[in-house]
Amino acid sequence: MFLKTFACRVLASFPRCGVVIPRKPRYEASGRSSERGYYNTGKPGCPAPGGAAHVRVVDLRSDTVTKPGAAMRQAMAEAEVGDDVMGEDPTVNELQKIAAEMFGMEASLFVPSGTMSNLIAVMVHCRERGDEMIVGDLSHLHIYEQGGSAQLAGVHATTVTTCPDGTFDLVQLESKIRHGYPDPHYPRTRLICLENTHNIQGGRVLPLPFLQEVRALADRYGLSVHTDGARAMNAAVALGVPPSTVLQHTHTVSVCLSKGLGSPVGTVLAGPQDFISRALRCRKALGGGMRQAGVLAAAGKLSLQEMVGRLAEDHCNARTFALALLECEPPLFAVDMSAVETNILRFRIKDPALSPQEFCARMGQVGEGEEAGLGQGVQVLMYPHYENSIRAVWHLGISPEDTQLAVRKMQFVAAQHLNEHVKAQ
Repeated sequence: MFLKTFACRVLASFPRCGVVIPRKPRYEASGRSSERGYYNTGKPGCPAPGGAAHVRVVDLRSDTVTKPGAAMRQAMAEAEVGDDVMGEDPTVNELQKIAAEMFGMEASLFVPSGTMSNLIAVMVHCRERGDEMIVGDLSHLHIYEQGGSAQLAGVHATTVTTCPDGTFDLVQLESKIRHGYPDPHYPRTRLICLENTHNIQGGRVLPLPFLQEVRALADRYGLSVHTDGARAMNAAVALGVPPSTVLQHTHTVSVCLSKGLGSPVGTVLAGPQDFISRALRCRKALGGGMRQAGVLAAAGKLSLQEMVGRLAEDHCNARTFALALLECEPPLFAVDMSAVETNILRFRIKDPALSPQEFCARMGQVGEGEEAGLGQGVQVLMYPHYENSIRAVWHLGISPEDTQLAVRKMQFVAAQHLNEHVKAQ
């Protein structure tokens, strides 16, 4: 009786506009995702943005969907350019100088993507085929980059268990360091790779003391530390410190410009001058030498100079949605609020009758009665994620108003599910 009363009350609370929506087919439940199904992007019922003009799309699939605004497009159009492979593009050179100073590094290099940037870092740090790097078992570098370190660089990876906060157990980390070199049976440990913020674990910020301890461990054994800092600016904003403070304990870092910072493409790889000199050669070998790249670097300059501070808004919006999930009565969602630190939110559904796939399908479609209930159709796009969770990511394309629309759509879908559950009893 309680479920029935709640569902009817919530559905009735939405204003009626007299719009009749044709009945749509039932949502397809795809079942629970497998343990290694980190993203289930190919599932039916997860439409791409678009549709009728009266439908509002709130795209929370990733912060990679951002689009350059008018000021950024103007900066790109007016950029002074030259041949960057010859080192003659003034805008690229300026971007690299700005990034190096911001990150507290000697030098930096503009590259097309984060995947290439991480691969270059591995190639430079691990100079001999058969060298080994230590990575988290849930790291982006290990899972989402096609094993490029082995495939293209001939570098072996050994993994440590990624903790829920994105860190490692330091005792386990130390146990993974090889001590048999030059015994021909073993690879040679060269590199420890970190990820900050941590993608799969929900945008977790690695604590500064942990970073300091990892660097001390690396120094003790003569190893290098590379940070996949695709969202390192989010970490700095969350901690309220300069980026250089977050990066002071790593030898090298890869920082993405095309996620929350809003550039259309590009990553900056930063580190010591001799490292960047060797990285330049690797970039050329991988096909990453771009000629008049100042058109892209101009966007990157604006990202670093003007877009970092606004990341706090994305963090706030993610937390707003997370709190709304917890306010559903009866409780349908599980959220660890202590883990909501930046712009990535992972949450779970408590009711096994509603799978992550079905929930995402319902959020991404305009359901029956929705326009009457919400006043307009709303598509909220998000993905089923690792360990039967759901991932939603906030970015500069999502305003506080969009977040409230997403909250209302979530409440509508939750009430609709509970109403169906009551009718089935």
